[in-house]
Amino acid sequence: MRGILIARWKQLLRNPWTFLCFTGLSIGFALILGLTGAGNTIRVPIAIVDEEVHEAPIISQLKQETTLQFYEMKEQDLLQFIEDGKAEVGVLLSKDSYKLVVGVESTTVTIAENIVRQTYVNYFQQQSIIDRAHMSAEEEKSLLQELEENLNEPIFTIQASNFRTDEAVIYNPTYQFLFGFSLFFVIYTIGHSTTAMLTEKKQGIWDRIILSPVSKWKMYVGNLIYSFFEGYLQVVIIFSFFFVVFDIDYNGMLWKALLLLIPYVFAMVALTILLISVIKNIQQFNVLITIVAVSMAMIGGAYWPIEIVESKILLTLAKFNPVAYAMEALKGVVNYGYSWDQLYYPISILLLMGVVMISIGIHLMERRHI
Repeated sequence: MRGILIARWKQLLRNPWTFLCFTGLSIGFALILGLTGAGNTIRVPIAIVDEEVHEAPIISQLKQETTLQFYEMKEQDLLQFIEDGKAEVGVLLSKDSYKLVVGVESTTVTIAENIVRQTYVNYFQQQSIIDRAHMSAEEEKSLLQELEENLNEPIFTIQASNFRTDEAVIYNPTYQFLFGFSLFFVIYTIGHSTTAMLTEKKQGIWDRIILSPVSKWKMYVGNLIYSFFEGYLQVVIIFSFFFVVFDIDYNGMLWKALLLLIPYVFAMVALTILLISVIKNIQQFNVLITIVAVSMAMIGGAYWPIEIVESKILLTLAKFNPVAYAMEALKGVVNYGYSWDQLYYPISILLLMGVVMISIGIHLMERRHI
């Protein structure tokens, strides 16, 4: 079995293009539909007119804002940017004042002005305290740090809560498309890896291996373990990529989400084994896996939230769809903060589906001649 695993991994290293292609497609679709189309924070350009502004913490404080996203550019570029209508407002910064360059009168202009004005007010207050204190450079640095820390602490706290019924739905386009396309494309990756079993059986390689000390169950287990780890590696890379590059924190549930992918990947390996057991050649498998993957993604809520589906027929079909249970588990833990007790049901269903499909698939493969 170890030899089978080593051989399969060497094949992946020599020809990784299919694996990289499906991984790239997952990331690309999630980026285009999830991040770009999710209504991100409005960007406001800023330009430095007075170089002394670098000595003040104004720019760093503006860049820490979450309401608007401030980013730097040259003054001439900013003016041209506003003139071309590519931004609603821009800000020219100097050490003691600022100017707004307004292209379109909107609420964005008001919000930007309030943020910049408050930033300058905080800066002038800090400078006034320092000027009156007559401190050394080290003491001044320590005081500035203390003032910035106190500035981030509110004078009083407000605790907000909202009422949400059990039927209310939390929709996050970033997570919707990230989870959906990751689950969708991993079906193709696993399907491609399991077709090696079909090819080897058809070419008689399995018959020659059986004559060796390797037993048949080790051949099955070796191929299934490899297919599982290749598929799981893909989703781990995708989730980690968005976590590292785009700061998608999964609401602090990344490790839990990765664990929830294990039963889904197992179910997909079992599904591809079942599909291989009922077809005769790779051409038929390529057609069948495309039909199955697309239909499962559509019915299971990978392309759009299943909560908006009203058809009772589609909702009934979703109960037999592994993608639906995987999406339920992932969105449940990330959007709603489900505990393990609330996740037992989708996890159990995925494991049950996997065991049933892999048992039927291997049984059919052993009974029919390929």
